Amino acid sequence: MNTEQLTKIKSGKGLIAALDHSADSTPKALQFYGIDDAAYSNLGEMFDLVHEMRTRIITSPVFNGDRILGTVLFQMTVDREIGGKGAAEYLWEDKGIVPFLKVDKGLVGEIDGVQIMKPMPGLDGVLDVAKAHGVFGTKMRAFIKMANDFGINAVVDQQFEVGRQILAAGLVPIIEPEIDIHSPEKAEAEVLLKAALLAALDGLEGDQQVMLKLTLPEVDDFHAELVEHPRVLRVFALSGGYSREEAVARLARQHGVSANFSRALKESLTVEQSQADFDAALDASIQSIYEASIT
Repeated sequence: MNTEQLTKIKSGKGLIAALDHSADSTPKALQFYGIDDAAYSNLGEMFDLVHEMRTRIITSPVFNGDRILGTVLFQMTVDREIGGKGAAEYLWEDKGIVPFLKVDKGLVGEIDGVQIMKPMPGLDGVLDVAKAHGVFGTKMRAFIKMANDFGINAVVDQQFEVGRQILAAGLVPIIEPEIDIHSPEKAEAEVLLKAALLAALDGLEGDQQVMLKLTLPEVDDFHAELVEHPRVLRVFALSGGYSREEAVARLARQHGVSANFSRALKESLTVEQSQADFDAALDASIQSIYEASIT
């Protein structure tokens, strides 16, 4: 494990930029950016366009390690180049930003009010490739729609089972059990999830630590016990469909929690912008999220 990366993630000030759109989420990301599906005719062309968008963000002079701790990448991005070198290597060597890799393969259908992750065959091989590119950690997402105790425990059990495999490979997993912000049982689900997470964290061995990426809660500082838990390297919040304004306002009230935003980070960016306008919009976005992340 890279000790400089560990120190930055543990004690640095800033946010994590989530740029890990998969095949399922890429069309919407491109649409927000101003590129509709008529601009591409197959997956290859679609991924080329989203790589151009990611590259434009990552190579912007305002996107650097002064305010950004890490960036979550899609596996195809890790396999591509930015600035004449591997994307993960470019992030760390040229920008001082810690690279993470999304490893989940998407979600199964809803059962017991939740969607757990699809199986991940070949995960060990993916982790080997990640380490070869200097990746520090991983991210994997599940989705909680209702306050179903059985379903929520199934999500957490799966996240930590895979998390232990990732830890054994020498990487640090970001555990992401997202709660639907539109759920009529959101607050109740948050209570059940925190209890399940605390129990799972207590079950980790030795000096093992994970990172948590959680939905912005209904009660301010609700995740304080998780922030302070010795098995938690750091707690981050996801924007979860909130506007950037709403996400930043909620985040600022969560002490010790930093941002790991995706859509909210890119909210004001469009393909038609001049480079100067693009950089200015990105700079303003990063700054607002950064300020909320250091409370």
